[in-house]
Amino acid sequence: MIVLIGLPVLILGFLLRFNPLLIVVAAALATGLAAGIEPVAVLAAFGKAFNDSRPILLPWLVLPVIGLLERHGLQARGRAFIERARGATMPRLLIAYLAFRQITAGLGLISIAGPAQTVRPLLAPMAEAAAQPRDEAEAEQVKAMAAATDTVGLFFGEDMFLAIGSILLMQGILATQGITLTPLELSVWAIPPAIAAFLIHGFRIWRFGRRLRR
Repeated sequence: MIVLIGLPVLILGFLLRFNPLLIVVAAALATGLAAGIEPVAVLAAFGKAFNDSRPILLPWLVLPVIGLLERHGLQARGRAFIERARGATMPRLLIAYLAFRQITAGLGLISIAGPAQTVRPLLAPMAEAAAQPRDEAEAEQVKAMAAATDTVGLFFGEDMFLAIGSILLMQGILATQGITLTPLELSVWAIPPAIAAFLIHGFRIWRFGRRLRR
């Protein structure tokens, strides 16, 4: 029963309102020592667990970096860049980002941009600076259009990459119906919908920008 000493450590730590990470580490060390495991082996188990789950932990490592960049003026720098750029308009900016997002997603680079790491700290402030909204309602619409542009670009671009999970899922479902297709064949057929999505959403962006100018 001594190996259950980690439970009282957890309870006591949370009652005393210590740092949660410190509580978990202390409970793990107490349990390991009670079970006769050396401290180095316990730390090695922590390292192995972190290494095995690093894809899950990656967003939690990126978010603090984005927060630090925002605190040191990333949004202000983005706005200032757009204000200095000649001929920079909100439709041109978002349509260019849409093309960039689709092309990179088609190459399998789906994590180099996204709502947390690109839209909120950089794209949305730049779009606001280019659009110059008159009130808070229009500013929120610009932010929403920036987020929608990222979503459309990723959703219709990632299927052009033959090793993406959605392609493999479609291949498996079709195989159960007796339809045999290679991932390359499926990814090629994803190109026409991607082009159509670019044209349709690009038109929506242009129309939205025209409505704001009025």
